[in-house]
Amino acid sequence: MTMMEQMQFCAMVLMALLTLTLALPLPKRVVHGTLLNRSRWLMAGACAMLFVQFLLQYLLGLRSRGIPQAVMLNLLLFVPSSWLFSLSILSLQRGPKGLHRGEFAFGGMVWIIVVALMVVAFLIGEKPISSNTRELRWAEVAGSVLYMVMQIYYGIIEIRELRHMRRSINDYFDRDMGELLSWMKSGIVILLLMALLVPIVIFSSGWPLVAYGLFSMVGVYYLVISFVCYAVSNDAHMVQEAGQHAEKSVPEEPKPGNGKAPLPADDCRRIEAAVSQWIADGGHLHSGITIQTAADEMKLPRYQLSAWLKTTEQELFSPWITHLRIEEAKRTMTMHPEWSNDIVAEQCGFGSRSYFQTVFRKQTGMTPMQFMERNKTDKE
Repeated sequence: MTMMEQMQFCAMVLMALLTLTLALPLPKRVVHGTLLNRSRWLMAGACAMLFVQFLLQYLLGLRSRGIPQAVMLNLLLFVPSSWLFSLSILSLQRGPKGLHRGEFAFGGMVWIIVVALMVVAFLIGEKPISSNTRELRWAEVAGSVLYMVMQIYYGIIEIRELRHMRRSINDYFDRDMGELLSWMKSGIVILLLMALLVPIVIFSSGWPLVAYGLFSMVGVYYLVISFVCYAVSNDAHMVQEAGQHAEKSVPEEPKPGNGKAPLPADDCRRIEAAVSQWIADGGHLHSGITIQTAADEMKLPRYQLSAWLKTTEQELFSPWITHLRIEEAKRTMTMHPEWSNDIVAEQCGFGSRSYFQTVFRKQTGMTPMQFMERNKTDKE
């Protein structure tokens, strides 16, 4: 068995296991509704297609019989597989809104065109399927370009939706929760790289092809396992909760064009008074709160607090309350230089010392220890 055959066999087994992981054990643990189930089945279909692709490559030995036929099979199954992976991620991002018909159909149309190109190439060439013809080569080049265009199209949409999700999270929770979506960003990059490298690699042989195959296997494994961990953890519920509040339709909610349009003067004064009283009462020093919790404590509608935050420098709830806590931490460390970082973090609402130290350094450009030393020097 050659190295290529060994890699194809390993990839075939891996894709089979990933397909079974998505199709069998996961449903027993997923408790977050139909959104994750829809993404799960789309991802399972993508893995199943990759399994078929590697199985056929292994059984038919197309690499040993000529590159064009192997490339043809890659394209005919890689395109729909990447399409389903992209739809799986986009479905998660869109949530209850669902996918637009055009977005759903675009990948299918690309796949149909690629299949048509292959069929036309064989008909025009008038040679057996095992023959290497100029028409087939041009059809494969065109199919590779279409594959790239498709993945770039979905990648742009997914990156835009990812930014929207992160904004929703930062406007709901009291701390930066971007790590909840880090796997999704990596998955989008992996799918883009797989598509962009195809025209260079799939027409090659030897180590570039092996390297691409290993990258594809590791990338797909990471994407599927990360999705499974996301689905069975509380992360999916937290993201969904933030998204539901962000998408909640409130007719009275202001819709400023640039995000900083001023509120009516009376509303602004009333909200500022409620916010000031809430800060004076130490509401911002309670760890683990959400914008809904804060609005309830201020006796304000959530959409009004969110609209008011858009007029501030921070714009969103998480950076706004983090700024307040950093300023409180500075005052606390100045008044109580003997306190440890653990105590300061607890008193100022950061939840943990590590998060406090990370955020403090990011916001001020220095560690809490450096801040204390500078204060000590200034006093002397």
